[in-house]
Amino acid sequence: MVRSRSLLWSFNYAIQGIVYALRTQRNMRLHVVAAFAVLAASLLLHISGLGLVAIVFAICLVLVCELVNTAIEAAVDLATEGLDPLAKIAKDVAAGGVFIASINAVVIAYLVLFDPVRQVMQRGMVWVEGSAPGLTIIALGFVGLTVVVLKAASREGTFLHGGWPSGHTALAVGSATALGYITNSASAFVLALFIAALVAQSRVESETHTIPQVILGALLGLLIVTAVFQLFFT
Repeated sequence: MVRSRSLLWSFNYAIQGIVYALRTQRNMRLHVVAAFAVLAASLLLHISGLGLVAIVFAICLVLVCELVNTAIEAAVDLATEGLDPLAKIAKDVAAGGVFIASINAVVIAYLVLFDPVRQVMQRGMVWVEGSAPGLTIIALGFVGLTVVVLKAASREGTFLHGGWPSGHTALAVGSATALGYITNSASAFVLALFIAALVAQSRVESETHTIPQVILGALLGLLIVTAVFQLFFT
């Protein structure tokens, strides 16, 4: 009975540690959101077998590294007072481990998801080319109205710094969308979207924008450029 209770409390402490990291670490929340997005994409694209195993492993590795990094930061802060070169080294090395795990996750996601995403994008580009422009104009009208309402309600930041939505993300995703339509290549579109995703991640990690602000910016860039190319690009 004692062992059972001890094991149960061990699980409880572990869950408390995960919850603490989610509550206090911005990057942990970002990694979790990215993990859900990649897993959802994997299910929608019917990824299975070794591909799914690789994605799950990459996600777990990033989360474990982030948890270890949080634990090291807490231990260093407890053991030191003020600035200490060794404390900086410990934190930098732990952060480096998270960085390497994140790069590994991006590479695995690219290798596993690139071809399925490319095929979906190619079908989507064909659908957009033959769809009614009026549908996009209506969607663009709703987007414009949403932007006006959000800007008026939030009164935060400028178009390129802070506030709703992320201007950098909107420009990056818009540029990626334009490249896809100009080249008529889903491969180029997907590659450009990977670069745009790095821009979005940098805006969140620099704490200039929140994750919802970045997502909204990405949607605006995609919808606006799609509307323009439907109406004027031939």
